[in-house]
Amino acid sequence: MDELPIGRRVAYWRGRRKMSQQVFADRLGKSKSWVDKVERGVRRLDKFSVLYEIAVILRIDVQLLLGKDPERRTDALSCIDQFEVQEIRAALEQYSSMTAYFDGVSYPPPLADLRKAVTHAWLTYQYGRYAMLTRALPKLLRDAQAADAGYGGEPGREAAHLLGQVYQIASSVLRKLGECELAWLAADRSMAVAQRADDQLLAGVATARVCNALVAMGRARPALELNLSIANQLAPGGLNDSAPDRLSVYGMLLLQGAMAAARFGDSDAVEDLLYGANEAALMLGSDQNHYWTSFGPTNLELHRAAAAVELGDGGRAVEIHQRIPEPSFNGLLPERRAHHLLDLARGYSQLGDVAMAGEMLLRGDRLAPSEIRCRPIAHEVMTDVLRRTRGALPAPIAELAEQMGVGV
Repeated sequence: MDELPIGRRVAYWRGRRKMSQQVFADRLGKSKSWVDKVERGVRRLDKFSVLYEIAVILRIDVQLLLGKDPERRTDALSCIDQFEVQEIRAALEQYSSMTAYFDGVSYPPPLADLRKAVTHAWLTYQYGRYAMLTRALPKLLRDAQAADAGYGGEPGREAAHLLGQVYQIASSVLRKLGECELAWLAADRSMAVAQRADDQLLAGVATARVCNALVAMGRARPALELNLSIANQLAPGGLNDSAPDRLSVYGMLLLQGAMAAARFGDSDAVEDLLYGANEAALMLGSDQNHYWTSFGPTNLELHRAAAAVELGDGGRAVEIHQRIPEPSFNGLLPERRAHHLLDLARGYSQLGDVAMAGEMLLRGDRLAPSEIRCRPIAHEVMTDVLRRTRGALPAPIAELAEQMGVGV
């Protein structure tokens, strides 16, 4: 794309936006002939003001038109196309509710259709299909924003709830890809929308997403404080019920708090938070997926192992894994299992067992390839495996390293 003439890049993005030359010309205030000449390279685009206006209409960063995107990746992380990340960024930059406030005109999508699309997006995430999800997210974000802007009353609350979920999905996948500031922005938006949806549990899950992004940005202490603050508000007992959805959200907040505490080495806080999460899991009684949290006894053990890895105790992580019943582990969705196998790979690497570290990466790749091939932390582990084996690598692991674009 960077090697294409600028007119061809305009044509490419116009096509991606499913705009005819006439529609594009009308929005730009130019003639169809002018657009055609630009795209064929007959007419030059030499005014930045015009380029900027084109970028706004096409909902992309102007740097993409100039072929100067500094963040575009050329390694195997580009299994998630940076164009798609830029599209998600552009969708997050939309303020449809404010536009609707001034215009008074909105054509929101049917809520039934949006509900199905949001459910599909959650499942796509939980099955670890990140490339598919990043392609779908820009349109889903725009549709959810339009619904939030266009509906009032009870339908408006549902639209806000759906938009809050879409922001959470975006935050989760962006964090996986190392786009931490974008993940923070999306999660923060979800917290604001949850208030309009009048749903404390949605706000609780949004808080956990914000804290995940903060931890990824190196802000573990503020993340812990925020997690604990909201967990205390949502804790079962008193005026709060002990319904499964509340237990799930409360437990998730405690688990994420434990991960934040582990990041800065507070093992006592980790144990206290895991103890509280264990009580919630026992009350819940089984692995469930309320508010798409995947919370339950098995996911608790996965977080216990992950916290051990963060604390540098790979041996404990392996011990925890070995005591998890196989049927319970296999009952979890692919993203959770592959994520855990990546944590185990880190644990084995801490133990110096790079052969098992590579084996865990292989197993994770079979479950959810994007979780291994598209996450920066997985690339770090594979790099360590390659460095420490000095070329004596089993063929399957060497092949995976090549597919990931990782070299010694």
